Amino acid sequence: MAYLPNTKNQEKEMLDFLGLGSPADLYRDIPQKLRAQQLDIPKGQSELEVLRNFTRLAGKNTVFSSVFRGAGAYRHFIPSIVGETVSKKRFKTAYTPYQPEVSQGVLQGLFEFQTIVCRLTGFEVTNASAYDGASAAGEAAAMCRDRKRKRTLVSAAVNPSITEVVKTYSWASNNTVDIVPAANGLTDMSSLATMLTDDVASVMIQQPNYYGLIEDASGIVKLAHEKGVKVIMSVNPMAMAIVQTPAECGADIAVGEGQPLGIPLSFGGPYVGFMAATKEFLRKIPGRIVGETTDSQGRRAFVLTLQAREQHIRRETASSNMCTSQVLCALATSVYVSAMGPSGLQEAARQSMSKAHYLAGELARLAYSTNTPLRSSTSLLPIARLSLKS
Repeated sequence: MAYLPNTKNQEKEMLDFLGLGSPADLYRDIPQKLRAQQLDIPKGQSELEVLRNFTRLAGKNTVFSSVFRGAGAYRHFIPSIVGETVSKKRFKTAYTPYQPEVSQGVLQGLFEFQTIVCRLTGFEVTNASAYDGASAAGEAAAMCRDRKRKRTLVSAAVNPSITEVVKTYSWASNNTVDIVPAANGLTDMSSLATMLTDDVASVMIQQPNYYGLIEDASGIVKLAHEKGVKVIMSVNPMAMAIVQTPAECGADIAVGEGQPLGIPLSFGGPYVGFMAATKEFLRKIPGRIVGETTDSQGRRAFVLTLQAREQHIRRETASSNMCTSQVLCALATSVYVSAMGPSGLQEAARQSMSKAHYLAGELARLAYSTNTPLRSSTSLLPIARLSLKS
């Protein structure tokens, strides 16, 4: 006799865990007037008739061409060649190659992705993608710790979603995360100086930060390195086309979300993270590193240069939870960057920056004309010029 789970008990346990009284409470943030209490669909309709009814209801939705959500998820123009390339059958089953040298196409796609990440961040070492930008940040924090230094400092100007993932990674490994306060939308340097004790392994900042401001990354790096502390920079890859790279700022590790580079929003995923670092971290960086070589006939070929096998066979002692890679998304970013080229990326970055400034100015003007105070002025502060490339 097959075992049938008690779905009522499971539902109650889930609701109790979430602190909710009923499934309807899941939608409590949606105004009551926007909720449909009942769908007026006659009984006994065929599948086709029901589908037509839902299509008619969906037609009442307003679809906006512009989305101002930001905060780690961005909608940019994606050249049609990106979708055309990644939809080819040879890439449809792109996944972690367990017989890697047989999968030359997959390996080349990851190699090109690594090359692009190195070019954007300025570092020499990068891995073959992470799950997303937040998990890459969690992995980077773990990579910096040792027996004596177990604390991670995260700026309050880092995206809260990233901070929460770093906290989760640290909690699971019995390590500590402390938040460095922000002042006027930027990492408070004086607070950071007092928090840089001997047990701190790394400092994490974001560039541009959560408020859209440019941090004094070089100053933070200098302050941290004087105390023997590593610096992790979470960066927007498109901004790296016009802002000083993490390597130019002297940072040790760069992480980020590759979604702005040719990945559609898709209601929250899939995304692709990246991680790059100095040569010091060559044998500590999680995941895989794809390298280029020649075969027995002298032809260009690709191999898995390094891969942390303990992630597969000694999981209880593994230093990382990264066991796969977002190959198809990594390929999409590679095609996007190749299609855009350096000048195209710079133009997209400048357009994004100038339009953000225009929006901020119009919002400030609107608030001034209506005598309505803005909730926060930090997002309207001018971008500092100290880190912008000429």
